[in-house]
Amino acid sequence: MYQQVGKMAYKASLSTPEAIDRYFGHPHRVFRSVHVAGTNGKGSVSHMLAAILQEAGYRVGLYTSPHLKDFRERIKINGACISEAAVMDFVNRYWVQLESEQASFFEMTTAMAFDYFARQKADVAIVETGMGGRLDATNIIRPALSIITNIALDHTEHLGDSPALIAREKAGIIKPATPVVVGECGGDTSAVFVEVARAQQSPLYFAEREVCVELAYAGKDGQSFRCVCRHSPATTREFTLDLLGDYQQANLRTVLTAIDCLRYAVAPPFRIPTEAVRTALRQTARLTGLLGRWQVLAERPLTICDTGHNAHGLRRTFGQLTAIPHRQLHIVFGVMADKDLSPIIPLMPREARYYFTQAAIPRALEADRLAARCIAAGLYGEPFESVDEALATARRHAGTDDIIYIGGSSFVVAEVV
Repeated sequence: MYQQVGKMAYKASLSTPEAIDRYFGHPHRVFRSVHVAGTNGKGSVSHMLAAILQEAGYRVGLYTSPHLKDFRERIKINGACISEAAVMDFVNRYWVQLESEQASFFEMTTAMAFDYFARQKADVAIVETGMGGRLDATNIIRPALSIITNIALDHTEHLGDSPALIAREKAGIIKPATPVVVGECGGDTSAVFVEVARAQQSPLYFAEREVCVELAYAGKDGQSFRCVCRHSPATTREFTLDLLGDYQQANLRTVLTAIDCLRYAVAPPFRIPTEAVRTALRQTARLTGLLGRWQVLAERPLTICDTGHNAHGLRRTFGQLTAIPHRQLHIVFGVMADKDLSPIIPLMPREARYYFTQAAIPRALEADRLAARCIAAGLYGEPFESVDEALATARRHAGTDDIIYIGGSSFVVAEVV
């Protein structure tokens, strides 16, 4: 399991997923799909799209990773997790075959998801890549639309050590004559997407050029944005999101571009009324069960957790945290042992008090080693062997006008939501 042991579990090949897919009779071909890759934002974009399509009347499968509390979070139909009975039935039926193929945990789970969506007669599935794109186990599907949210340095040991190399791996999900939406990109990465899309004869839409999104209101219960689409510049629409976090502005732009593609650039087109978009975005978390994205756990002191775990995501997170009025900032922080801390530590607020910790999985970096690196760089804090102990100590030290933040890793967040 990559979730448990990291890079030793990574398989850079599609031969096993393709063999398993043949054995199951290509179940993903009986429903339409949207394929979502990217360094950050995949989960939020996938859940918003699932909520919108569900509200538009479709039966929607949703396949995401990793899970936070329960394995079954990875596979959902209309927001409901796959049942324990369905998981056990799949394993009991197909374990011998999957073992004979030497399938990885993620390959098995992907096969389970596609089989489940087909059996449950899903109309469409939102399928999130596990890592990268080109060699990801999900990249056997034939989607109606491909989405690449953004590119940043993460998993460089597998995907490459530059944005352009990582972009090329993510661009591996672009299929022939299939529209592709790119949420955010820079000069080097945009050139990669243009090159690959042209070679595949795939229509390419850069969300930053398609939709203008401006913040209208931000509060503790949601945020509203004024949006103008390029194809209807005279019309301004306002959408309210129940998902918090400044980074949702870019994710919303990607989602709205994707919705327009599903309406007008694919055949047959999807029927998605604007009111369904508006209603779904107001209740994405409730409709889909999304957890851990700028999630407010308590009000006094304000206690927030977020699954951002690389420099690209944490830069936005720490920027938003420090902009909120507060007396003292307390940060419960843990990372995985294979995480490159060199671009992250300079982003960490110097005025915060840190509670360095480790998630209860083998991949976690020991709290004392994390503390030593960060304290040597000028941060103030102490190590704690468990997330519970770190958070309990932060709560004892925090006043009502303080902020407590829990993050650094999805696995740290999983222990508090």
